[in-house]
Amino acid sequence: MEMKDFSLEGKVAWITGASYGIGFAIASAFATAGAKICFNDISQAAVDRGLANYKEAGIEVKGYVCDVTNEEAVQATTEQIIKDFGKIDILVNNAGIIKRIPMCDMKASEFRQVIDVDLNAPFIVSKAVIPNMIKNGHGKIINICSMMSELGRETVSAYAAAKGGLKMLTRNIASEYGEYNIQCNGIGPGYIETPQTAPLRERQPDGSRHPFDQFIVSKTPAARWGTTADLQGPAVFLASDASNFVNGHILYVDGGILAYIGKQPQ
Repeated sequence: MEMKDFSLEGKVAWITGASYGIGFAIASAFATAGAKICFNDISQAAVDRGLANYKEAGIEVKGYVCDVTNEEAVQATTEQIIKDFGKIDILVNNAGIIKRIPMCDMKASEFRQVIDVDLNAPFIVSKAVIPNMIKNGHGKIINICSMMSELGRETVSAYAAAKGGLKMLTRNIASEYGEYNIQCNGIGPGYIETPQTAPLRERQPDGSRHPFDQFIVSKTPAARWGTTADLQGPAVFLASDASNFVNGHILYVDGGILAYIGKQPQ
């Protein structure tokens, strides 16, 4: 092995929903490793916010408006990216949503929406880019899974169902297209410090930690929330030639939660 195996120099990476948060962190890491970056978001306003974030970080990117649940829009965007960059070497299926609603209170339409964004969209985008990867003789697909690919928890029935399905879609893409030198793997983040989780980490009026914050820290051997930076190294590894014989694997970046039964009550 040589350190150049971890380089993404000359590679073209498409990260869906990467205007901010986890997708932005992964795209930034890819850019540092030498990749050319493109991303999409659902509206021009969201794309513009993303472009501003990248500009502030000094990263050159190209943004596209694309609803990843719309097969025709995804196909058109795929064709445009190939026209603009010549190829797609790396796809990160990052776009996703969550609705925290007790199952019996959740409408079927709300359940379907989560499944559509978190499971159907990775299928749609992956099948759009795979032909170009086959043509080029290589490709890397990284699906952003979750600990909910393995665990259940109250109020996230749709999200857990989608992320469990995404784990198996990851394995199936690896099984079906591995012979074309395409590696499809997943990253399963633990609880990560992002704007969406900020309310769960706010100090209470008496200075104590939020109950959910206490719960997560107590369940994590690392005794902290993860950061988006914690996901960057694993993502670069799975996007690089260093992982050419890693296929159908879900890499959980969770501080050890899935390995831990928890502390014995005092």
